[in-house]
Amino acid sequence: QPQLGESGGGSVQAGGSLKLSCAASGFTSSNYCMAWFRQAPGKEREGVATFRAGGGSTIYADSVKGRFTISQDNASNTLYLQMNSLKPEDNGMYYCAADFRGGYCDTSTSRYVYWGQGTQVTVSS
Repeated sequence: QPQLGESGGGSVQAGGSLKLSCAASGFTSSNYCMAWFRQAPGKEREGVATFRAGGGSTIYADSVKGRFTISQDNASNTLYLQMNSLKPEDNGMYYCAADFRGGYCDTSTSRYVYWGQGTQVTVSS
């Protein structure tokens, strides 16, 4: 059973940076989708960035393009999200997600089967 565990969240002032990590285990596939989502209080969970393992292709939400970078360490299957120039609107719980069925790695929540417990990001103005 695949397991995901996020870390790296915290509090930062606007303009600052954070790097989130997602440790993934319990699978052997080399071609799969992983993604970062976030959810602010009272709002729906939204896709932030996706990564296709095995190919390295990425997708970013318009709101984070140029500021966030998704990447993966192949040796450890750890997914990262480098977040720069953070804004108060980036506040929320950030979740790591994975799916091993193949296909296009889009940003819809229904695309992903496995989820981590989340890590909180707080950006103050």
